[in-house]
Amino acid sequence: MKQRAPGLLLCLAIAIPCWLLGKQFPVIGGPVFAILAGMILTLMLKNKGKTKDGITYTSKKILQYAVILLGFGLNLSEIAKVGAQSLPIIISTISISLIISFVLCKAMKMPSNISTLVGVGSSICGGSAIAATAPVIGADDEEIAQAISVIFLFNVIAALIFPTLGGMLGLSNEGFGLFAGTAINDTSSVTAAATAWDGLHPGANTLDIATIVKLTRTLAIIPITLVLALWKSSKAKKEGGAEAQSFSLKRAFPTFILFFVLASVITTVCTMSGMDASLFKPLKELSKFFIIMAMAAIGLNTNIVKLIKSGGKPIFMGFCCWVGIACVSLLMQSIMGIM
Repeated sequence: MKQRAPGLLLCLAIAIPCWLLGKQFPVIGGPVFAILAGMILTLMLKNKGKTKDGITYTSKKILQYAVILLGFGLNLSEIAKVGAQSLPIIISTISISLIISFVLCKAMKMPSNISTLVGVGSSICGGSAIAATAPVIGADDEEIAQAISVIFLFNVIAALIFPTLGGMLGLSNEGFGLFAGTAINDTSSVTAAATAWDGLHPGANTLDIATIVKLTRTLAIIPITLVLALWKSSKAKKEGGAEAQSFSLKRAFPTFILFFVLASVITTVCTMSGMDASLFKPLKELSKFFIIMAMAAIGLNTNIVKLIKSGGKPIFMGFCCWVGIACVSLLMQSIMGIM
């Protein structure tokens, strides 16, 4: 712990102001401020030897703890009640994003880790999905930073234009809630877009619908990480050599995802037994803060020059995934008669 302390304190020092900035500018969000601050600060640090262990620990382990705590924000009974209607749309949008990222990965000869992170981040829940998926596929910090940057770009665009676009398309309040909840990546941007819609349509209560749909999407982290872990294990066996590893339950289903599920179950059982859901709010906030700390660490391990030079293909992939998800969301609503 003594070796990790300098790096942990550095990440904490970056995370606190970025967390406060995220509160003031929710469309951008604390994680983006943190990753940018880390990338800029690392250009100024001449010797990172003393902080290296703590930065690595924060970018790996603290990130996993953040995902576990995220489970305390999921009431499974509430999701089952309201989110069930959105399930066909969610499955369709996730599928189209993963298909697009796979096809473009092959067509543009992109690294598979970047493609997976962009596809999963676009289709499930932005930074949280990337945080959960990265340890499973063995993504490095630069790959995580690149994927987060792409997701952030289209989050901001969606939060700004979707309320106007929804009005032009003549969406109902319920329709826009489903559209925002399924077609915007990050929770903060979903809430920003839904709040803007509610401001334009007093009494709409779209925010509640969009948030529950978004939380329902978050549950897709569980099957996605399991499938990716199995794929990674199978790939290692085929390649042989040092990479080959025998199958184990731990590799197939990472431990931190099991704790994420357990946290969701605890929240559900407690709220169903009459406990006030607001009691879990500090844990949800701690989850967000841990993600910001981890993004600061990832920024400190990222070469911003290299990131900018190699950013064209991931941005194009993110754009294609984003457009595909939005179109499929609207198409499915039209087929289901919700719009």
